[in-house]
Amino acid sequence: MKKLNSRGFKLCRAILGPIFKWYYKPTIINKEVIPKEGPILIVGNHKHLFDQCLAIISTKRVIHYMAKKEYWDSKKTAWFFDLAGCIPVNRQTKDNDAKNAAVEVLKNGGAIGLFPEGTRNRTNEILLPFKFGTVKMAQETGATIVPFGISGEYVKGKNNNLTIRFGKPFKVGKNDSLEQANEKLRNEVGKLIKQEKK
Repeated sequence: MKKLNSRGFKLCRAILGPIFKWYYKPTIINKEVIPKEGPILIVGNHKHLFDQCLAIISTKRVIHYMAKKEYWDSKKTAWFFDLAGCIPVNRQTKDNDAKNAAVEVLKNGGAIGLFPEGTRNRTNEILLPFKFGTVKMAQETGATIVPFGISGEYVKGKNNNLTIRFGKPFKVGKNDSLEQANEKLRNEVGKLIKQEKK
């Protein structure tokens, strides 16, 4: 796999970040808990196409997001996701190439962005079931998991209540149960969403 683009990510954030903030006026809570160095997995709920933007504007770190490979099927979108340093994922199979690319980023002390639900939640449930990719990679690489919860709506103006809240980072030990770690992560994200709705 070709080298992921960090400069392109920074360029996109520098140009699009201020526009995003001006248009949606999001509230960012607890961003100071995001580690400034070392391998991290920034993960949370997925309700809208722009969810990753909220995490991206919350830290100065380069976040390589894993995105469905369909975005690379069209030249109209492929160039942007390449520029932004994203990792294509085939959701129809166990994509070892995507996983290996993400693990390599983490082993080099980088940041990976993931949505453990695997797709946008279009149901009335707060969260879909979480896939195990996050906790597996965290256990394998020693990366710190930084959970977040997003609530509110993506509409222009100050009264949309669009909010991202970060929770306490945690690690998955070598001997920890992945089932328990995944449940802990899902429960934490759920609590963060509910907090934001108060």
